[in-house]
Amino acid sequence: MVLAGTPASRGMALGRARLVQPSRHAIDQRPLRPEEVPGELARLHQAIDIARQELRELRGKLHGALAREVNEFIDAHSLLLDDRELLQGLDELIQVGHYRADAALKKQRDRLVQVFEAMDDPYLRSRKEDVDQVIGRVLAALKRQTSPEERKLAARVGEILVADTIAPTDMAHLAGHGLLGVVASSSSAYSHSAILARSLDLPMVVGARDALSSIHDDDLILLDAEHGEVIVHPTAPDLARYRAWQREAQQQGRRLAALAHAPTRTRDGVHMHLFANAEMPADIAAARACGADGVGLYRTEFLFLRGKQLPSEEEQFVAYRDLVLGMGGLPVTIRTLDLGADKADAAGLALHGEDNPALGVRGVRLSLRHPAVFTTQIRAILRAACYGPVRVLVPMLTQPDELIAVRTLFKLARQELSRAHVDLPEKLPLGAMIEVPAAAINMRALLAHADFFAIGSNDLAQYVLAADRGNDALEGIYHPLQPALLRLIAHVIGLGRRAGKPVSLCGEIGGDVRLTALLVALGLTEFSMHPSQLLKVRERLAGLDRTALRACAPRLLRADTYEDVQALLDQLA
Repeated sequence: MVLAGTPASRGMALGRARLVQPSRHAIDQRPLRPEEVPGELARLHQAIDIARQELRELRGKLHGALAREVNEFIDAHSLLLDDRELLQGLDELIQVGHYRADAALKKQRDRLVQVFEAMDDPYLRSRKEDVDQVIGRVLAALKRQTSPEERKLAARVGEILVADTIAPTDMAHLAGHGLLGVVASSSSAYSHSAILARSLDLPMVVGARDALSSIHDDDLILLDAEHGEVIVHPTAPDLARYRAWQREAQQQGRRLAALAHAPTRTRDGVHMHLFANAEMPADIAAARACGADGVGLYRTEFLFLRGKQLPSEEEQFVAYRDLVLGMGGLPVTIRTLDLGADKADAAGLALHGEDNPALGVRGVRLSLRHPAVFTTQIRAILRAACYGPVRVLVPMLTQPDELIAVRTLFKLARQELSRAHVDLPEKLPLGAMIEVPAAAINMRALLAHADFFAIGSNDLAQYVLAADRGNDALEGIYHPLQPALLRLIAHVIGLGRRAGKPVSLCGEIGGDVRLTALLVALGLTEFSMHPSQLLKVRERLAGLDRTALRACAPRLLRADTYEDVQALLDQLA
């Protein structure tokens, strides 16, 4: 039996199926007697404390790539468990409505999901998954108080997880226990879990609709995430194909290792620049190991998310200085704080209760709203820039006056540091991140104020297409080959090239080898990506003829649908 799905993270795996069915907790609907209320409140609070402890323990077990990728989701779930309105609502359901703890949790969950589903914004609608996951964790803790059955999530070596969806936190936990791959009956190839699977080189297929009803525990399955297939009880020819893929994967590994410090050129000799996206020290080491040309995007948010206090100037300076020193003279692009209500904000900067945080006060909008906090970051960046080449990238720009305001704050901070006789860099290029459609369309107005540009394709796609990448119901809309998105990207690249100003792309599609030819055709020469993808893209570029691809750009940009774009790309492959 072969089940069809969508490849989310390439690769193949052969193993035993391990099903995780959606939670079906038996809810006790009997009303509480008045004398039972205090005890039931204690049960609820104990279960919430257990859920909090589980998240703390998970955070403590994560290191390197897992910690970098997953801590944001752990923070988001932790904040939900501390949400005052959620907790007060649960207490009131027990104290006033005489609901039992599990019934109160279900009632509150249903209320919140109904609110999310009624929202117009697809990003916010998809956040109901966070509510489901948090409430499910508390319900499981409640169940363990009354039943000896434990909620065991750790996988055994040699298993392939089959589930409806999987939270990034759970995927991180499972990845350390020998998990071979993931089959999701729903979800999207652009969800956060899919992105995490790709960074872990964990094969994943999504949208395998009948997986939970057609596969049984311990079934032998061949997960073919190269072609988007799940083969139950594979035959001898299937196994032969798997062995052939293993041999090719080993050969590719040896080829890629040889490319670690090779120049990045196309087949016709055009030099390309490959930069790494980074956030933690492990990323810097990985970027150096694979011969990155520098860091194209350094995210500073982790400094603001890891504690209850805002990071001091000295803390930030040390982090940025170590980044610059770690790259050994290669250029580093530091993105200023990109924080908003759509992310966990332990420091309390972001506005709470925004009706639409994806379109709210985030990125440079938030930074300019807190000039003292922003100036602290600016001073730390200026001090660190004396240790090597640094550029500064400003996120979520919409119009020129925002960039002018940022440049003014840099000028004022430079004057203050100069008066204090602090060493300063002679020049600090200031760049604009193009992720808001208005900035892309009106880029001519930004050319006079920005020294370079970086296309943030993840948010640009979301805003251009009005579709959340994590919403599997919109998979036919959120697609990187959508003509409207490609025309905007080509527009930005073309204007930057004609103005003599560098343009890079640092979104998810930059590290997708399936789209490398397309980006080259659109004129891109600077890519920034997760370090794990860099060697694959270098190998792909070496097989491309840039001159021939550029000649195909007009045809690609005249396409009416993403299916038309894909057909043209297939001809170029």
